[in-house]
Amino acid sequence: MPGPSTGPSGPSTGPLREVAIVAFGQSDHVRSSAETSEVEMLMPVLHDVVSRTGLKAGDIDFTCSGSSDYLAGRAFSFTMALDGVGAWPPISESHVEMDGAWALYEAWVKLLTGEAETALVYAYGKSSPGDLREVLTRQLDPYYLAPLWPDSVALAALQAQALIDAGLTDQGALAGIAARSRTAAEANPHAQLRGAVPAGDPVVAPLRTGDCPPIGDGAAAVVLAAGDTARRLCDRPAWIRGLDHRIEAHALGVRDLTDSPSTRLAAERAGYFARPVDTAELHAPFTSQEVVLRRALALDGPDGAGVRINPSGGALAANPVMAAGLIRLGEAAARIQRGESDRALAHATSGPCLQQNLVAVLEGETR
Repeated sequence: MPGPSTGPSGPSTGPLREVAIVAFGQSDHVRSSAETSEVEMLMPVLHDVVSRTGLKAGDIDFTCSGSSDYLAGRAFSFTMALDGVGAWPPISESHVEMDGAWALYEAWVKLLTGEAETALVYAYGKSSPGDLREVLTRQLDPYYLAPLWPDSVALAALQAQALIDAGLTDQGALAGIAARSRTAAEANPHAQLRGAVPAGDPVVAPLRTGDCPPIGDGAAAVVLAAGDTARRLCDRPAWIRGLDHRIEAHALGVRDLTDSPSTRLAAERAGYFARPVDTAELHAPFTSQEVVLRRALALDGPDGAGVRINPSGGALAANPVMAAGLIRLGEAAARIQRGESDRALAHATSGPCLQQNLVAVLEGETR
């Protein structure tokens, strides 16, 4: 990614540094973790992901987290979760009130500009204590939409119906997406749902329970490193070759819900269309949203032939809110590190009907 960079000693004119994901870890995702706090849920994941690199706490230059005070039910809840990182030695830390994928973006920029050599990124979400569908209405426009209380499933159903009305999918095809995703999750020991899942009862037409993500709790973390440090810490780093995020209009009424131009633009800016990928981890909590993303990313055409879509099972198998997007990047990186993929796409979303979208392109070392 050529261009100017800024390091600790001031501006430079050389290329930006290479940055890679060198380790990824996640918790088992469960329907309820009432017996554990956020810190207790996080600590095993953080210890695991750092130990895989051989680093010590003092070797991490920057820490960034993603979570939601709405889910926690209290302000500045992330400060309590910092106990999972440890109070000593003192750390350089930041937080985003977003999915952890956006925390990774902040850490990536930090490493690109030379302000850090390593970074720890983590995210967590406990959706079980409250009514998730009600909580997520707080994301909506406060003047026109929020007073109507349309929940996340009802809005996703509007999107699904728009796709069906446009002849772009049908309920059979949506059921096929759910079956494929959860069958793939049989190989994922952390998934909440695995194997055949019935279409189930209608939730909000045309969506049935099988078209919707499970409600659950979970956490995830990755370690980023730059250049030769990444090569030293990992046998096959997953290099972030491009990363971009874009947003749709807040008002759903002015959007074409069958398309996602922000995903397409983010993918273009990340270099996705330069050459094919072999893996795509798409953050599509509803089956209908995968249809939109596949169209935006040209995965339904010839270029999509042979691409493994959500081999981890995706958000239909485990959807810890505020961590599911980071998990998509981590799962894509893990496949590269295991030699199962050479070039992968990872996508994260936030907000109703794919409102905000982040796209990353990951590659293994050129061999």
